[in-house]
Order: sequence, then structure tokens, then C-alpha cells
Amino acid sequence: MVAIKDRFAGKVAVVTGAASGIGLAITQRLLLEGASVVGTDLHPIGVTDTNFVGLTGDVTQEATAQDLVAAAVQRFGGVDAAFNVAGGSRPGYIVDLAESDWDFTVDLCLKGVFLGMKHQGRQMMRQGRGSIVNIASLNAHVPMHAGSAYVAAKAGVEMLSQNGALEFGPFGIRVNAILPGLVQTPLTRRHFDNPDALAAFQARIPMGRPAQPDEIAAPAIYLASDDASYVNGASLLVDGAWGVSAYPDMRPFRGPIGWNERTHA
Repeated sequence: MVAIKDRFAGKVAVVTGAASGIGLAITQRLLLEGASVVGTDLHPIGVTDTNFVGLTGDVTQEATAQDLVAAAVQRFGGVDAAFNVAGGSRPGYIVDLAESDWDFTVDLCLKGVFLGMKHQGRQMMRQGRGSIVNIASLNAHVPMHAGSAYVAAKAGVEMLSQNGALEFGPFGIRVNAILPGLVQTPLTRRHFDNPDALAAFQARIPMGRPAQPDEIAAPAIYLASDDASYVNGASLLVDGAWGVSAYPDMRPFRGPIGWNERTHA
């Protein structure tokens, strides 16, 4: 992917989940295109650039969202673009899934985006401008075995993005969502470590391969740029046409349902 020189010159962006995968790719691409960036993650962010500030924080805590925006304003003077990327899951069939695992997944994938938008939106309202891009998933549209919490949360991110476009639009703020398919990141390593699982995925993707993080970063940054000045409330599938196919049956890779009426009366 070729960066567009100076497209974000003079602009300030914030990124959650900036330490790896899609979030790191977005951060690096923004810096190449001239932005100043403040990123946050649970883990240290290995980016060394005079126009980058790295924070450590949990996006499910409101203070993290506040601190991210405050750091951008204090260091660089505002927030022009925001990317809510942080996510993850604890899978399990509905009848097996622990309440704590449901809460972990939904809080990380959905609540974290809500808290980010809340404080990003407030700052952008003060400025009278801004763009927010939320990372949802193909699974906002397509269910998967043992993925109820994740698919529900990502569907929520898509609708939350549309609601943000509705509420923030009059203030000069755009909100859009990216819906990636399978992307090779640390969080999806289990699929790549299992050749049979990877083959099952690739058989369903018309392009025959997963995406690399840069291939998600590029359209995400486009949506935040002035090139997308009239794109608002959109959901962009970036999935190698997987959405026109179907999700593979994950039961062989997740194992059988644990609950049954005889042993769990």
C-alpha cells in the first residue's frame, strides 16, 4: 500500500488498539501521511516518532477514553480523526458461555467504542469538525459458531456508528465503520496456526486469502480523510468478497457443545 504524502499534514488522530494488528497499521500509515497521532493499548506501543504519543490504558474504562483525547489536545491541539480499533473475544457456544466471557467480549468490542466516541465526539463538537472510524467486522452481518458475543458486539458497533453519524452530523462530524473479514493479526493467530481451519476460511473467501493489516488500514484512513468528505454513516466491507459467500462451519475447530440436559440438569 502506498501512502499519500501529506494527506494528513497538520491533522491530529487518536487510535485505540494501537500496539498491534490493524491499530498499529493505521497508526503507521497516519504518520507516513503526515498526521500527529496519540495511540493507546493495554500493551506498550513500539512506535518511535516525534509526532507520536503512546499511552497505556483499558478502553473499557472511561478514564482511558478521556485521557486519550486530553493527551491529543494537550500535545497537538485537537482531534481531527479517531479510530476505534481495540477488540477481542472469548468464544463459546451460547449454552456454554460464561457470563464473564460475554461481558469481556461485549465490553471490549462495543462499550470501548461507545466510550471512545463519547469523548472523541465531545472534542470534535467543540471544534466543529472531525471524523470517526470504527472497526466492526464481517461478523456484524454473518454469524459464526461459538461467536455469539463477538457477532452481537460487532453488529452493535455497526449500528452505533450509524447512530453517531445521525447525532454528530449536524456538528460537522462524520462516523463510518469498516467491516473486515479475516485479517492476519496476533488476535487471529489461532486460525493461522491450524492449517485445516485456515483452509476452511480460505475456501469461503473468493479472493482465496486473508487480508494483511495494511489492507484494512488504507480504507479506514480513506474514510477519515477529506477524500471521503460526503461519506457518513457508511459500513464498508473489506473482506475479499467473503460477504457474498458464507462463513465456514467452525464446529470441527471449536469442539462439541459442553452442556447437555443429563449432566447439567
